[in-house]
Order: sequence, then C-alpha cells, then structure tokens
Amino acid sequence: MEDALDRLDREISECRRCPRLVAWREEVAVTKRAAFRDEEYWGRPVPGFGPHRAPIAILGLAPAAHGGNRTGRIFTGDRSGDVLFAALHRAGLANQPTSTSRDDGLTLTATRIFAAVRCAPPDNKPTPLERDTCAPFLHRELREIAPDLRVVIALGAFAWAAFWPAVRAVYGVAPARKVPFGHGVLWQAEGAPALLGCYHVSQQNTFTGRLTPGMLDEILARAKQLAGLS
Repeated sequence: MEDALDRLDREISECRRCPRLVAWREEVAVTKRAAFRDEEYWGRPVPGFGPHRAPIAILGLAPAAHGGNRTGRIFTGDRSGDVLFAALHRAGLANQPTSTSRDDGLTLTATRIFAAVRCAPPDNKPTPLERDTCAPFLHRELREIAPDLRVVIALGAFAWAAFWPAVRAVYGVAPARKVPFGHGVLWQAEGAPALLGCYHVSQQNTFTGRLTPGMLDEILARAKQLAGLS
C-alpha cells in the first residue's frame, strides 16, 4: 500500500518545474555516454533511496548526469556512488559494497539518501532558483522521516547550505549565527537532527586524497554514534 513517502517519491519522479533541468536531463538521456549507449536512461528527477524509517540521512547535491540520471537511483552507477556505498557497506549500513542499477539487490539499513536538487544539472551546478524550486521536496521528505531521524550527513557545502532552510521549515529551529561548512563539523540543537559535515564523495575529492576512505569511515562511525546505533 502506497504511503506518504511513496507518493512523494512518485511526485518527485514526475516533476517538470525547472525548464533548464528538464531540457538537460532529457538531452543527456538521448545523447548518452558512449559506454552506456545501449542502456535506456532514466532521464527524470531521482527520488530518495533507503528505508522509510531511518535515523541517518545522507544529503547530497544532485544526481550525476550519467549516474542517477541514467539509473534512476541516487549515487548509483558512478564513481561517487562507488566510494559512498563501499563505505556504507564497511559501516554495516548497506548489504553490499556496490550500486550499479535499481535492480542490483542493494538495500540500506537505518539510512536514507536523497539530494537537495533532484535533477542532474549542467556542470553539476544548479542555479539558486532551481535549488529553491526543489527545496519543498527536501522539506517534505524530512517531515516524513522526522520521527526517526537523528542525524543528517551533508555531503559538501551545497548540501550543508540547503539544510538550514529545511530545518527551519520542518523543525522550527535555526542557529543563532551562520555555521560554516567543514569536514567533521557538527551542529546540534534541541528538537532537530544533528548535522554532520563531510566532504563530497566526488572524484575531485577522492582522487586527490582530500577525502580518503578512512575519513569517510570516521564520519559514518560518528553518525552511527549520534543515531544511537553504536
């Protein structure tokens, strides 16, 4: 039976509110990357992934053009996802270390993943208007998982910035002053989930060593502790 989160996921996947993003995601789905020329691309907004009752949430920037926009599942089918799901598996939060397609058997434990912007943007850079247009989806998703949510991991400065309007809208809580993003920075307030900063799992960070597997493992261990899972 479809519940409120299922309905939200369906509504997200049908959204056409941002003309530039609609045009880009659909163009990519037609032109494709040579390595995936025989695949049928998803080419739509990408909903969240993971259990409906999750004490840990991972908030990313947006789907990758040839990752989530191709496979229809966030962080699936690209190098960033390879790094993230391997770490989740090491942390005992995923049943397998790889994420290649929507039907690959991957399941998550106590963790839900979603993005601040649900469509793949050109150059991986949404505009402020696109971010704000998509924000109600983030707010609604947070409301649905709020009873169980204890900690949000923000992957990068964009996700970190997207969290503040959401936590204000959903929980009625806001920091007294701006909290700068940083890897390992923790913000906590009564009546709201904790926010934990983590460098994004992009190739730019993982290939250069700015974010190492050990650093990511430490973030997930801290999140599990904050969520009462360890």
